[in-house]
Amino acid sequence: MLCSLLFSAPFLLISTPPLDPRVDPAKVTRLPTPIVATEPEVARTQPPQVVHRIATNPANARLDPETFAKAERTITRGLAALASMQTTRGTWFETEEVEPTGMEPRKRAASVAVTAMALKAFVQAGGLVRGDTLTRARNAIDGVLVDPNVLATVIDGGIGNYVMSSVASAFAAIGDEDAKAASLRAIAWLRDNQWDAAEGLDANMDWYGGAGYGNGKRPDLSNTQMMLDAMHDAGVSADDPAMQRALAFVARAQNRKASNPAEWAKNGTGDGGFVYSPANGGESFASDHAGEGRYGEKLATKSLRSYGSMTYAGFKSMLYAGLSKDDPRVRDALAWIAANFTFAENPGLGQQGYFYYVHAMSRALHAAGVERITAANGTDHAWRSELIDALSSRQREDGTWKNESERWEESNEALATIYAVLALEEALKPQISTE
Repeated sequence: MLCSLLFSAPFLLISTPPLDPRVDPAKVTRLPTPIVATEPEVARTQPPQVVHRIATNPANARLDPETFAKAERTITRGLAALASMQTTRGTWFETEEVEPTGMEPRKRAASVAVTAMALKAFVQAGGLVRGDTLTRARNAIDGVLVDPNVLATVIDGGIGNYVMSSVASAFAAIGDEDAKAASLRAIAWLRDNQWDAAEGLDANMDWYGGAGYGNGKRPDLSNTQMMLDAMHDAGVSADDPAMQRALAFVARAQNRKASNPAEWAKNGTGDGGFVYSPANGGESFASDHAGEGRYGEKLATKSLRSYGSMTYAGFKSMLYAGLSKDDPRVRDALAWIAANFTFAENPGLGQQGYFYYVHAMSRALHAAGVERITAANGTDHAWRSELIDALSSRQREDGTWKNESERWEESNEALATIYAVLALEEALKPQISTE
């Protein structure tokens, strides 16, 4: 298999160019051994099949008719609310009075990314969509992609990976020939943005294989899982070198002593969960939330805390890259999920990033083909119906969602509503066997 070639000793001997000047050598940790792509005793498997539309009947989503209808109503109300927030230019997440040419690059980039996510939400809903909202959103993104000067400005806004991942996934979901071509152009940009040998990195370095926001930003698991989401949605093979390089980075973000040689992992609990980034010696927002410092710097011996959104991100990323559910790393991630299963909060962060969390959760559990989670106390959870109940109860009278925590822009109704709708749509997608 390709994965064995990527992570074999001869691969490490291939010469690489000098370290990219954007990288501070003092911030790149060289670990004693490379991460292996597959545990020796476990065969790889085919990744989850891509599904771009919600089911049209309850049986295909493995839900009872009443719960299925409740989810459809909740999604429909959410999409109607999003349609009412769309600007006359077809976009979201920008001030109506500000013309796009006058927007500073980061704001314009965020608007393109959020518009692409909203477009995907409308596309996936299939027959629930009404009006020309979808067409206007597509035209707005097309207008960016076909103008090299505008596209360059968007990418240079500092969050290029976020933008291009969102665009690739949205156009892959649309699926016509023009959309597929646009998706693959975005995928090509994502390949170039990935940190790898082209920047002078090798497989022993903790930046290797990851993706950052762009413009030389250090890699993190959030951006890397968005890149893998996009590649999976666009039909990129799990054996693709970019997917396998990313797997090396993802595996380094796991709190697992048996497979992660990083200092913070060896000193930690080994609970199987994931942290925000293994780069620069490792960092975790959950550690910061617990008062131990984002880098674990307030502890006498450095370790990092796992948390919910990143554990679901890491879990599904391993599946997209072809790891079997029998791989010990995948099993340990699922064990962390079972031990911390909740819709009340983003475990480790409270309400911070809640809607991002439920979206990552829904996408991950659908990808795994998991219907029920047995918690550590023995409680059996049917995640689809519980997610539908949780998000339905949080939906506001006007059809939107909003996080009272302002972290990561989730106090913005448009972004929170997009995450919530996308999460509900994952719960309604037909379940296709991953065996």
